[in-house]
Amino acid sequence: MKLGRIVGKVWATQKDPQLQGVKLYVLQPIDETYKAVGKPVIAADAIGAGEGDVVFWVGSREATFIFPDKKIPADVGIIGIVDTATSETSANMKKRKKQLIADYFIE
Repeated sequence: MKLGRIVGKVWATQKDPQLQGVKLYVLQPIDETYKAVGKPVIAADAIGAGEGDVVFWVGSREATFIFPDKKIPADVGIIGIVDTATSETSANMKKRKKQLIADYFIE
């Protein structure tokens, strides 16, 4: 799973019949600090997300499974809305790793 922010909607008057009733959004992939990474992608929404929401998403084959009752032709699928996300800084991770190694060799 990856993080992304919905930055726009896609309107299509003609589309694959399997996409009938499926909302499509422009999704900007982001990192754990909410900074944009890479290019925006078009994503199918399975959970009722909206513009501006931070979401988690899957790509490739997994995106075709987001609707249990049909197989959609999609490369990206939105599968959750993020309420909060936190991550450790690399300095904290290094400090914790050092402590774990020290604890292991002391015992």
